[in-house]
This record gives sequence, C-alpha cells and structure tokens, in this order.
Amino acid sequence: MQRFALPALAAAIICAPLGAAAETQIRWLSQSQVTSAQYPIETATMDALSADAAFDVERSEFQALGLSMSDGLRLARAGTFDIASITVGLVASDDPFLEGIDLIGVSTSMDDLRGAVNAYREAFNTRLEERFGVKALAIWPFGTQIFFCNEPITALDDLKGMKVRSYTASMSTLLESLGATPVTLAFPEVYPALQRGVASCGITSPTSANTGKWPEVTSHVLPLSVSGAVQAHVVNLDWWNKQSEDGQAALVEAFKALEGELWTLAQTTNEAAVACTTGSACDSDVYGQYDLTLVEISEDDLAKLRAIAAEAIVSDWAERCSRTFPECAGVWNETVGAIRGISVD
Repeated sequence: MQRFALPALAAAIICAPLGAAAETQIRWLSQSQVTSAQYPIETATMDALSADAAFDVERSEFQALGLSMSDGLRLARAGTFDIASITVGLVASDDPFLEGIDLIGVSTSMDDLRGAVNAYREAFNTRLEERFGVKALAIWPFGTQIFFCNEPITALDDLKGMKVRSYTASMSTLLESLGATPVTLAFPEVYPALQRGVASCGITSPTSANTGKWPEVTSHVLPLSVSGAVQAHVVNLDWWNKQSEDGQAALVEAFKALEGELWTLAQTTNEAAVACTTGSACDSDVYGQYDLTLVEISEDDLAKLRAIAAEAIVSDWAERCSRTFPECAGVWNETVGAIRGISVD
C-alpha cells in the first residue's frame, strides 16, 4: 500500500485549486533591528509584498546570523540571499567606485545628497550589475553623519590629536586632514571604545547614536553633516530575471515607495533624535532623553569641510578608484561633480 502514499507537500500541490499561483520565496537579508527607526517601514514593505503579490518573504538579520555587514554585497552576488540591505560605505572596500555616491564632505544636507544620489544612480547600478550581478532597487540614507565626543569640542579644529571612529576610506581622509587619528570600528564596537577612551569621538547618525546609547558615554554633539551614510537594497540579478513581468513590477513599485519613506524618515527622525539627545523636547517612544551639549555649526567649519572635500577627499578617492576603473573620475565629474560644482582630474 505504501506505493500509493504521497508526501504531504506533493499531496498539497495536487489537491490545490487549479489556477492557484505558487508563491515565490524572497530570502531577504536586513540590517534593521526592532529598535531601528527603519524597521517598521521595511517590515511593512515585506508584509505588503506577501499580501498583495505572490511572494513569501523570509527575513534574516545580519546581527542575528553573526554576519558582517561588509559582506552584504558578496552574499547577494553569491545568491545566498535574493535581496540584501547594504551600507555602501562598508561594501565599497570591494569596489571604490560605489563610494562615489556619498563622498565625505561633498553633500552636507539631505537635499544635496538626494541630488547626488539621483545623478549617480544609473552609473552606480551599471557598475553593480557588471561587477556583482546585482542591482539596487532602492537607494536611501540613514541620515546626517555627525560627531559625538566624550571631550569638550567647539569646532572641527578641536579634533586634532583625537582618535575618532571612522568606517569609510574617505571619512579617514577627512579625519587625517583635520589632524585626527581615524580608528576603524564596527558600530557595536564604538560604545565600549568611547567608554574606555579607545576613541574620543565617533561619527554616526543622530538616530543610531541615540538608540545605540552613545549619549551615555559622550558629552558633546557637533551636528555638522559629513555624509548621509547611503544604503541600498540590492537584488540578485539571476533571481530577478526569473521573476515574471508582474512580479518585477510589484517589486519595483514596492521599493520605490520604500525608498521615498526612508528618505522622509532620515530627515524627520534625525531631527527628533538630536532634540532628544541634547535636552530639547523629546516626545518619542524610541529615543532616550539626554542632555548633551549641542555645538553650533560655524561658517568656518562648513568652509573647511568643503575645502577638504574638494582638495583631498575626492582626489584621493579618484586615485583609489582608477586602479580598478580608469574611467572613474570622468563618470563622477559628469554626475555628482557636475551638480556639486567639484571636478577631479
């Protein structure tokens, strides 16, 4: 009689109503956690795809799996995950060209950064497709990357001689130009480094600093934005090309909406996080109330940052980038450089 027995899955398929669409699984690697401001938006997108389209989203987290976020692009390229959320500055070690979308000091406001991202988007995606077999469905920022220090500061010049957390090559170039010593640390390592004095300052977004409890081990905030910490949701092209036209259209629409919401979030939540961190009104269930000293941004500091970007950061990046992509400087000049008024030879 066993020859007539069917495995449960096979039986379910045979007994399913004719015409029922099989769900397509999406293995989605996320960097957001429950405490992240981005978490509700990203998970709502997953829920919408599961409800409105024939997708079954399987969500995983870098942190829970013990994976390094610097490996996000490789994991997507290998097809280990179909979609992955990546921090561009971290994965740019695999290809410096990618970092050109958000070089330190080039875009110091969200409006400037959005213009740069849109200018670079096509070239950015072309490079991802050619070198890594993925493409970006959404490109968005964590928000302004500013300074948190456990020593009193009043201006950029005060960073001279300090050890400051860095996480990209161009950020290290900025710090070295200011006379500081860059210390490369992953985000979870920064709190104890600030606590023990291994680092005097760290650079991150107001939201990440607050939820990461940096105000417990710092005293001063200099809200001068050096970049926007651009992120991307990338999709493996082999997986993408297997999807139907309707499936691809549903994904494009979902990620376009996701991108728009995350840009809005970067603007609004970072302002709220700064207020909560520096003792202003804090009407939030997410951010803790602290009383750090808020340092006023001076025109001298803005001018200094722009000068270092134009004279050191862009040229240093272009030199590194040209080793693997000789056309690097030309592409950047025609895109980001054109709208920011900066040119590199």
